[in-house]
Amino acid sequence: MPQPKKQGTATKRSTTTKRSSSAKRTATKRAATKRAATKRAAPKPQADDSLVRLNHLRDSLTKGVMLTGDRIQEVVDDAVKRGRMTRSDAEDLVQRLISLGRKQTEDLIGDIEQLLGRGASTGGDRVLRQVDKARRAVGIGSFPILGYDDLSAAQVSDRLTDLTPAQLRKVRDHEKRNANRKSVLQAVERKLK
Repeated sequence: MPQPKKQGTATKRSTTTKRSSSAKRTATKRAATKRAATKRAAPKPQADDSLVRLNHLRDSLTKGVMLTGDRIQEVVDDAVKRGRMTRSDAEDLVQRLISLGRKQTEDLIGDIEQLLGRGASTGGDRVLRQVDKARRAVGIGSFPILGYDDLSAAQVSDRLTDLTPAQLRKVRDHEKRNANRKSVLQAVERKLK
């Protein structure tokens, strides 16, 4: 009779070993499934953040008004001549408007620099083009291509497509005075024809 007990024990061990192997495989499958689900659910790093910033920048540019200090001074001087405002009130108003304008300009420049820094680190040449288009549409800045001196000849050539003839001439003159890259100058001349 002792022999059947040994067989039963061996059978129990075999069954236990099979169960633990099966449990390990199941646990491994569950872990793999969980990792796959986590990978699918993880947010993809996209340019959505850059686009949100660009839209915010575009809104700021379209809502803003660009006035020079001289123009503000002319309007206020006219109000003083008409007797609608005292000279001291006029001077205070001009100073407040100019300081507010400078602060707003500094904030806008900071936003642009932050956006450009992010765009450069993620290879966002497309974002830089959008910023240039927005700047030109609103009329901010005198030079048509932002960060021009840091761009390669190929990048400059790609950006020429959206420029007017007057802006192309500005780029050509600047290029002649500075880097004088033949490929850029030839690309500008082709666009001007």
